Amino acid sequence: MKDNFIHLKERDTLKLGIKTEDGTDTGEFLEFDFEDIELPLRYQEMVEQDKKNLQWIRNQMLIIDKRQDVKGKKLMSKNEEDKIKALNEFFKKEEKIFNMFLGEGGVKKLLNGKKFGWTSIQEINELIETYILPHFDFSIDKVSKKIKEKYKITEDSKKEVLE
Repeated sequence: MKDNFIHLKERDTLKLGIKTEDGTDTGEFLEFDFEDIELPLRYQEMVEQDKKNLQWIRNQMLIIDKRQDVKGKKLMSKNEEDKIKALNEFFKKEEKIFNMFLGEGGVKKLLNGKKFGWTSIQEINELIETYILPHFDFSIDKVSKKIKEKYKITEDSKKEVLE
């Protein structure tokens, strides 16, 4: 019996491999489908949620700083414990926010085993700006051109409309 296969066409994707500082390939990669119309919307949502989360942590720190501090259960004071808890929640939210755009597990791939923290946020933002965003305008233009090409008005289509 002869095997039959469907051969898929190549899509307009950006596939970025990930290497460590010393250049060792981690075997992980991020992939972005530029024909996905929602990709720019997910990026926009990521930026908006990031701003809200930053404002949230600022507010939490102000609230904690304004209240009277008392001795905590162990070495730290109650306010210090609450700040750590707030930061922990902030970092969890940030990871979800970045993964919304990078894809499931994107942050873990980029961190390659490191803990998520302030430096990680800066590094991930730089990676997005350097390696991913330059392709966005191009992809939006490309999709627009494909749509215009598919639905362009030709002399034949004008005649069909008139008849």
